[in-house]
Amino acid sequence: MSDTESLMWRLEKDPYLASTFANITLLDRSPNMDTLYARMERAALLFPRLRRRVQPAPGNLGNPTWVDDSTFDIRYHVRQISLSAPGDMRQLLDLVTLLVADPFDRSRPLWHFIIVDGLVGGRSALVQKMHHTVTDGQGGVELSLQYLDLQRDPGPLPALDADIVNAANSIPHVDATEALRGAMSDSMRMPLAVLRQVRDVLSDPSLIGTIGSSTSATVKSLMAQLSETDSARSPLWTTRSLRRRLETTRVSYYDMRGAAKTLGGTLNTSFITAAAHAAGAYHRQLGAPVESLRSSMAISTRTSESGGNAFTLARMLVPTGDMPIEERFAAVNEILNAARTGAASSSLEAIATVSSVVPTSVITRLARSQAETVDFATSNVRGAGVPLYVAGAKLLENYPVGPLGGVAFNVTLMSYMGSLDVGLNIDEAAVESPTLLVDLLKQSFNELAAFAPASEPSHSSGSVVEPAATKRRWWRRSQ
Repeated sequence: MSDTESLMWRLEKDPYLASTFANITLLDRSPNMDTLYARMERAALLFPRLRRRVQPAPGNLGNPTWVDDSTFDIRYHVRQISLSAPGDMRQLLDLVTLLVADPFDRSRPLWHFIIVDGLVGGRSALVQKMHHTVTDGQGGVELSLQYLDLQRDPGPLPALDADIVNAANSIPHVDATEALRGAMSDSMRMPLAVLRQVRDVLSDPSLIGTIGSSTSATVKSLMAQLSETDSARSPLWTTRSLRRRLETTRVSYYDMRGAAKTLGGTLNTSFITAAAHAAGAYHRQLGAPVESLRSSMAISTRTSESGGNAFTLARMLVPTGDMPIEERFAAVNEILNAARTGAASSSLEAIATVSSVVPTSVITRLARSQAETVDFATSNVRGAGVPLYVAGAKLLENYPVGPLGGVAFNVTLMSYMGSLDVGLNIDEAAVESPTLLVDLLKQSFNELAAFAPASEPSHSSGSVVEPAATKRRWWRRSQ
């Protein structure tokens, strides 16, 4: 595991910091389960973490590693259940809330694909539940290339190249002595004296004045990134719990893109602006106006050499006072540009750097204190602009479910076929009126849509179906 993945793994000692994420894909019918089993078996050969479990480092020195699960069974990870009548969206969302909250068995690979039948109109849903150490949201899109099709019946798949499979699944044998040596090497990527002083200072910040001059710059740099403990700004979202509620909404991709062009920003600017606009209106309607709230945003750092996770987190204060949405857009656009520049020094990387030599209790306390500075989280995952199928069933809508990680709510969107499908994961103890929040978010999107040029294609027009060769092209475009 990378430092960041190892950190996410350790933080789950605190259930408030769980990093499981999910996706709810609505399908026009139930997929062929035998086909889905076969496709996911194939995907597991090409995406090795699907068939690997986590092996802790000896003595918990260094980062855990991925090892083959000798008892891997695709039918444990790919399941099929059904809703009772009437099978509406509320039932599905409540079910997914429970599924996502259920912890993974740490002795097995950390993922499940669950087909939920019985939705109204003969539809089904695919719930993709994954631990964040396996991959991030954009990596999940790349993984989907292994099991999604451009046709309802694509015919038999070509045989896998043995060299590619062997290369993807090769894990050199490591005995106990080598494992311990590797763990010690991991833990000493920073000088041992520096790590000891970081550990001591994190445990007792008053010691920072006693550190030696040769290491003080390194320690103080790390401490500066970790010492931002300005509390979250919301006077309403002050309580945290493990009670969850999922909500969804949809907005036209073309409207949001057109509005962004008109107002001089990006699609991300439109998204953050809508979230900030809704959050501010929520506080005013409940009699607790607030001028700004702190939001976090996941920023992809993925390259062709990236592993399972390649992202960083940026934190930013967004304006939530009463103002026209175009003024808010301009302010958010400036803030967003500055946040991207400063994201490389986020506290996530700072904590991850020292996590292997600091007690888990201290790490979770630090992470909780950082989470308490954030009011809500956002993320944007780019998807496909062409119709897709899974085991004979057509994908209709895609709603991402991002991890809360100690904030009041997480709002994540994914693009698909001219639509932006938005999932909200809400802490019910913090946001006491989730329906109001969703309604205000819809209103904010509608206000932004008014700035889209009339020449933009409508949401209902869909996209032109491209040739089969575009399956990888739409992934490359998303980068």
